[in-house]
Amino acid sequence: MITKRSSRLFARAQRVLPGGVDSPVRAFKSVGASPLFIRRASGARIEDVDGNTFIDYVMSWGPLIHGHAPRGLVNALATAAKDGTSFGAPSPLEVELGERVRKLMPSLERVRFVSSGTEAAMSAVRVARAATGRDRILKFEGCYHGHADPFLVKAGSGALTFGTPTSPGVTRGTSADTLVASYNDLHSVQRVFDTHRDQIAAVIVEPIAGNMGLVPPADGFLRGLSDICRNAGTLLIFDEVISGFRAAAGGAQFLYGVRPDLTCLGKIIGGGLPVGAYGGRADLMELVSPAGPVYQAGTLSGNPLAMTAGLWSLNQLSPTLYKSLAALGARLAGGLADAARDAGVDLQVNALGSLLTPFFTDQPVRDFASATSANTGRYAAFFRGMLARGVYPPPAQFEAWFISGAHRVKDIDLTIRAARAAMREVG
Repeated sequence: MITKRSSRLFARAQRVLPGGVDSPVRAFKSVGASPLFIRRASGARIEDVDGNTFIDYVMSWGPLIHGHAPRGLVNALATAAKDGTSFGAPSPLEVELGERVRKLMPSLERVRFVSSGTEAAMSAVRVARAATGRDRILKFEGCYHGHADPFLVKAGSGALTFGTPTSPGVTRGTSADTLVASYNDLHSVQRVFDTHRDQIAAVIVEPIAGNMGLVPPADGFLRGLSDICRNAGTLLIFDEVISGFRAAAGGAQFLYGVRPDLTCLGKIIGGGLPVGAYGGRADLMELVSPAGPVYQAGTLSGNPLAMTAGLWSLNQLSPTLYKSLAALGARLAGGLADAARDAGVDLQVNALGSLLTPFFTDQPVRDFASATSANTGRYAAFFRGMLARGVYPPPAQFEAWFISGAHRVKDIDLTIRAARAAMREVG
């Protein structure tokens, strides 16, 4: 595989961008490689600047549930752009998208659009603190809620990959207000509440963890979390930036029948454009300025192009799509497991619908500790082997793979064949 142009671009990038990238995982450091620079994408495939093409399982880290550059979305964006790319004023599009989100996810009685998942999470916590009069929040080891200071305490995703769960620059005071429990362990949650019961404003959780790799909730975990919060007068925040509209049209809260007080959204509601949102109970969201005293603002919030992309993307969701994605996900998960078994490689594959993660470990993965028992060196070798065979998986062990409506059975089968060869090189 020729990568001369990507290598030259990376050298240039390192002279102008920190680490040569605009988000850490893109640097490929944890997989012992140099990043590929992508110039175009279509359907389930991406093409780099050297002309190499790959079946893509990153899919912009989740929002592209319909694949890259679907014609309908491109046409909708072209039409919207002719009317203006940013207004800094209300538009009908944000009203339409807000109504669509609320219909699919009824717990969001009021919704505020922002420009990223990080912004959504930090704003939701601010609302929770204002509503309860309490300062502390509880999060879970390995769950990632963006790069705002309160969340960079035992965080997942890039922070986990790069070994900096608590980032320099986060003050001791901020860290002290963030309490940590173990995902899928209600006893650890109860212990924290026993010590800090009247101090916790909110529990924030990925209802389906996707930033230590994919880790679904254990039976009863989310329901138990809701009960603990209700009994303590604490608000429950679901960070559905990944799971929202991915796991189901109504998100994880629909799948598991648990209604949070507040929800954070992102990814799919922008159809691949930068967007986020937070929302929930009307009485809580009425605290947000200008309806109430909790200040939050954003010049690009409700951007017409992002709203257009979100409307198009959500309007294309259907039971048929989710059924197809689940079948493809199960086929790929089974194929990866078989490839590892035949090569004598320890592998656990966690899968849910269109999301999956192969963990190079012989232990079931259900929390932070078991996720981090995975052999990252083996994943790195596997990644390089897949890339050499035309498959682009996430460049880190602790990330979810994403399947789109543009993937076909033949793509999955090509991926499984590549995995069989790559597994033999893992060692």
